[in-house]
Amino acid sequence: MTLLIYDGTFEGWLTAVFEIYEYKLQDVVFAKDEASNALLFSKTHITETDHTKANRVLKGLKQRLSINGITNMNHAFFSELPQIEESLFRFASYVFSSSTNIEGDLSNNDVLNIQKAAHLTGKESHRMKAFVRFKLTKDQLYYAIVEPDCNVLPLIEKHFKNRYADQRWLIYDTKRKYGIYYDLKSVSTVELTFDANPSSSKFLAEISDEDEEFFQSLWRNYFKNVNIESRKNTKLHVQHMPKRYWKNLIEKIPDIKK
Repeated sequence: MTLLIYDGTFEGWLTAVFEIYEYKLQDVVFAKDEASNALLFSKTHITETDHTKANRVLKGLKQRLSINGITNMNHAFFSELPQIEESLFRFASYVFSSSTNIEGDLSNNDVLNIQKAAHLTGKESHRMKAFVRFKLTKDQLYYAIVEPDCNVLPLIEKHFKNRYADQRWLIYDTKRKYGIYYDLKSVSTVELTFDANPSSSKFLAEISDEDEEFFQSLWRNYFKNVNIESRKNTKLHVQHMPKRYWKNLIEKIPDIKK
């Protein structure tokens, strides 16, 4: 058994796939940056991301898969489901060993699992585009806190860059401890210590613009007034807006405090 350590990026994973074939590695288990105690006695192979190797693998996949197939692989990777890297590798191996497109072969467990993982990530990405709530700081930076089940920041970056091209913003993922920052020109990945507690009055007082609480109150009142009490359907509401998102939604914070 071989423990393959890579940097956790999709390009790093593609590089790892290249090196599995290059070095004829067997029974590979992927790990991000650090070895697993469960594999203490395994052979270890460390992969350094190499864009030339990654592009060669990606080119080979593109020759055998549709655009949707490549997108599914990318989305599946960001699902962060257990053993998703191993499932993706088996999927890629199936792709390379077949003379025909295998995307529709749902009898194959890895093909099916990649589709399921991609759907999960796509759904989470769609929700993030709807549930991100920006707040304004004193230095005119709009920031938002998210905690998605999947690593969707790389997938929603383009959407927010296009939609909010005229303002500086930061979307921070508290689960993964990193964010994406737009400086009016480009988007970059940032890592920082961030107090993301939405109920911390001291934190809000320190960083928020003086009019921020006023606008948040307006939004809460708007949200409350557009809801028709007689037509309230809590079950449907929670289905479309799961409670796990509520702690970062301005309109829901008063409900959490109760």
